[in-house]
Amino acid sequence: MKVRVVLIAALLAGAFIYLTSRANWSPRRLLTPARDTGRIWAEPERTRVTGLSADEQNNVEVYKIANQATVNITTVVLQENWFFQIIPVEGAGSGFVIDPDGLILTNYHVVGSRPEKISVKLADGSTYKADPLFSERANDLALLKISPRKKLPFLKLGDSDDLQVGQKVLAIGNPFGLSGTLTTGVISALNRSVQAAEDTLEDMIQTDAAINRGNSGGPLLDSQGSVIGVNTAILGEANIGIGFALPINRAKVMLEEYRTSGRYARPYIGVETLWVEGDFAEALDLPAEGGLLVVRIIRGSPAEESGLRGPRRSVIVGGYRVPIGGDLIVAVDGRPVQGRVSLSNAIRRKRPGDTIELTVFRDGRNVKLKVRLGEAGGDSRL
Repeated sequence: MKVRVVLIAALLAGAFIYLTSRANWSPRRLLTPARDTGRIWAEPERTRVTGLSADEQNNVEVYKIANQATVNITTVVLQENWFFQIIPVEGAGSGFVIDPDGLILTNYHVVGSRPEKISVKLADGSTYKADPLFSERANDLALLKISPRKKLPFLKLGDSDDLQVGQKVLAIGNPFGLSGTLTTGVISALNRSVQAAEDTLEDMIQTDAAINRGNSGGPLLDSQGSVIGVNTAILGEANIGIGFALPINRAKVMLEEYRTSGRYARPYIGVETLWVEGDFAEALDLPAEGGLLVVRIIRGSPAEESGLRGPRRSVIVGGYRVPIGGDLIVAVDGRPVQGRVSLSNAIRRKRPGDTIELTVFRDGRNVKLKVRLGEAGGDSRL
């Protein structure tokens, strides 16, 4: 028995002497398999990201700037309930600062026509009462003014005329009251027509950047941080990857008019048109290249005064009654029409009193007409 104890003690003493004779030994190494990780368990090797990708960095930089100029807008509107009682109803949306002295652009439907109260909450948490300077239902735009106690961060307005499908975009707003929310995506399509309440919004930008209720009026930005659109509508009740923004160039025309005259007057021609092309156009004895067929002219409108001709009769084509005999608009200001929004887009870039040149196909030949635009007030959006 004593021999066994002495043998075990000798073995332990020998092991201790061997281990303590090795360089850099510590008892902790007995607990650390493979390498010293500071833990008493082993884990798989992991690749650690040391920085952001170029695209991620771009998102961060645009957000840091744009979020400071994006605001939360709340409104109070007095409405009558079923019992003929007047009750206050609250609404909410987004907007963005376009001037250091407190000019804010948003949607018409965010503030309505006669709000009882408009409040604007800035990114720093300060809140101001806002006054509406003008609103325009046909374009779903409104301009507000607050009186800040300091100069405000503001966004630069970009150019929406040369956008491309697939181009990266970023949206900032307050969906469901969640302020300062950033979403990213691409331009999915251009020149979309969107039915919004009683109005049809033409020439809209379609994007898959998530837009929800509360995003309305917020900025749609390009990768340079410039505003290219105003987030306006979604398809359905919630985000399904199809949102729509109003091109910013349409707002720029209104803003410039307000800056120079203190008001905004929408240009008006007084005509309704139908886009025809291909077999449909040929069935009406019109060029296959197509154009905008005049189907109605408002009495007393600039279109009537210019000599533009409306339909003389109607025919049934493919189960539809089509007014025919009117002029076919094939070019506007020398540019061939490309679709049904060509005329409306050209008119939105002008002011009342400006002249627009229409090239029309009439009696087998092209004729040029000069139309002096009036001020909106008739029953047609054009």
